Amino acid sequence: MYASACTASSGTGGPSAKTKTNVRSERGRSVAPAPPATTPWAAMPAPVWGASDPRTTGPPSPRTTGRTARTLMSAGGTLRCVERGRCVNLEGDFECRCLLGYRAHNASDPLQPLRDKGSCKVVDCGPPPAGEAVRVLSTNGTAYGSVVLMGCKDGFQWRRGDNSSTCGPDGTWSRPAPLCQVVDCGPPPAGEAVQVLSTNGTAYGSVVLMGCKDGLQWRRGDNSSTCGPDGTWSRPAPLCQEIQCGEPLSKPHARMLWDNGTRVGSVLHYQCEEGYRPSTNRHSPSTNRSVCGEDGQWEESDLRCEARCRLTPSLAHAEVAWYNSSVTVHRCVDGYRSSRGSSVSVCGNAGQWQKATLKCIEIQCGEPLSKPHARMLWDNGTRVGSVLHYQCEEGYRPSTNRHSPSTNRSVCGEDGQWEESDLRCEARCGPAPSLAHAEVAWYNSSVTVHRCLDGYRSSRGSSVSVCGKAGQWQKATLKCTEVKPAVNDLRVFNEKCLQWRAEKNDVDKEIYKVVFRGTRDYQGAFRHEKRQLLHSWDKWVEVCLSLLPATNYTISVIALSTRFTANITTNTSLQVPQAPLVLYRELDAPPATLRLRRSAHTLDAISVYQVVVVPLDGTVVFDCRSRGIPGSSQGVPPSSQYITGQFPLGHMNDTEMIFTVGDGRFHGGFLNAPLKRGTSYYVILRVVSQWKEAGHSMGFKSTLEFTSKYPSHLES
Repeated sequence: MYASACTASSGTGGPSAKTKTNVRSERGRSVAPAPPATTPWAAMPAPVWGASDPRTTGPPSPRTTGRTARTLMSAGGTLRCVERGRCVNLEGDFECRCLLGYRAHNASDPLQPLRDKGSCKVVDCGPPPAGEAVRVLSTNGTAYGSVVLMGCKDGFQWRRGDNSSTCGPDGTWSRPAPLCQVVDCGPPPAGEAVQVLSTNGTAYGSVVLMGCKDGLQWRRGDNSSTCGPDGTWSRPAPLCQEIQCGEPLSKPHARMLWDNGTRVGSVLHYQCEEGYRPSTNRHSPSTNRSVCGEDGQWEESDLRCEARCRLTPSLAHAEVAWYNSSVTVHRCVDGYRSSRGSSVSVCGNAGQWQKATLKCIEIQCGEPLSKPHARMLWDNGTRVGSVLHYQCEEGYRPSTNRHSPSTNRSVCGEDGQWEESDLRCEARCGPAPSLAHAEVAWYNSSVTVHRCLDGYRSSRGSSVSVCGKAGQWQKATLKCTEVKPAVNDLRVFNEKCLQWRAEKNDVDKEIYKVVFRGTRDYQGAFRHEKRQLLHSWDKWVEVCLSLLPATNYTISVIALSTRFTANITTNTSLQVPQAPLVLYRELDAPPATLRLRRSAHTLDAISVYQVVVVPLDGTVVFDCRSRGIPGSSQGVPPSSQYITGQFPLGHMNDTEMIFTVGDGRFHGGFLNAPLKRGTSYYVILRVVSQWKEAGHSMGFKSTLEFTSKYPSHLES
């Protein structure tokens, strides 16, 4: 005897269902018999399974069940049923069956946990049932319970069926895909006047090309249309209208025979008017027919109607230049030219020539041109072809040119002009004549042109010698005189003035241009340039210039009549330098202080300030221009004058300088020795300018007497 039981426990922790127990009473007590010895459970107490009763519990939903655990409880422990499986009690046994929406995997259903190693997996329906014409709009998967929404693809439209389907527990979708049929736009939008040129069908995406039918032409619209997803063509048919050729062109001397039709295919015939006939061309016969074409144009007819006139008319002294049976063009014969009138004869309507009015007159060259020193030999004829010969007069001969021999012949041409003869008759005078101080500029055996030699100029007379009829030169009267320098003995006087001796060369007044340029070797950037004009009638010319001191000058004097130039260089002297302003202030005690104020000057680069101290001991003699004044450090006796400081002006940037006498320092290489108490001094400031060998100085002296109080005064 045995007993078994299945209990269900929720995989989500919910309350279990009531347990059903199969027992048999033995002598008033419940006994759980052991299973048969043949079962693997023989040594075990009856198991109790935890599971919901499949008879009272419906199939679990995949959305809520999740992974559900199944357990087998026994005295020896707890065994699990497969996940997503449910326990089923059997007679003396149990089994696991997969939940609704799940299938046994690697085992058969039902499963025995102690025997099978399979599992329960969710049912998968695979791809949704969408065909080539259907597309999936939305889906939440392909597992059991999943829902898919479907729709027709572009170019297809719904006919029947549902647009949704659900994955069932048997692994199939609940509904098939909806039926979608391809969109068909039907016949293209071609009307009576339009024809389809090409198309690839009437389904969605098809393209049709349209054109106008014969005899019609396009006016507006597109010639292509596409079948759209809504089953309509994208564009209407183009607008075609009937082709009209309009009024045909008329032809000269021809009438038109037609029914006034201007549609395509209309026919027009041309017929020559009375008195005219079609022109003939054996190589290309003409046609009198014209048809209205599909391009809206009348075909060209090459019919030409010409008048029926006989032989061409003749004109005096003229010949036929061109003829086509209706028109004749005349021209004058050789030796004649057109003077007036028309050269064209036209065949008239009555078959008569309307004669040209051309008037041809004989060509006359007129009187020929004469040549210098030559006579003309001819018969006085002036018609075309008349010949004239030239012959040099006595005393002359033809000029010779070995490269191109001359011709003495001239012929009257058809242009009414005598041909040019290159004969040149030259006198037989021999070599060109010579003139004093002159040379030959040009010579051709009959004419000589002379010119003065270099250094000479023409003063009067003709420069041309001509060979006379008697073979003698008519000599030129050219007079060449020597050209003398226009500026002589140029010199500088009074440092800034010029003087020179003028040579007029047959001119009364001379105009001079004086240019001077100044530089300074001690002032590299310095330039002084000026120019001035001077008019003079004098033999000796003097002019004074605005030259600056201590400057090197180059001076040029130019006589404008001959462009003669004389140059001279000079140096201006060094002027007395500009004196500074000296201020002195009395002090109660030494040392004495001088304040020097100066203004900038162009000579600052070559000027220095020197402070000279002269002790007052007896008679004092001071020469401001003296160059031998020593410095105080050169063994100067106490009673001798000395230089106590020197200051180059070119290095002074300030306009004011303060100098203390006797400060014991060196200034410009000179010791500023201390002054002795109780001694009176002259303090002399001098400005020294030195340029080349010249030098100038200017001084100011100040007397300082050192007693208990130091009175002083400034003397110039």
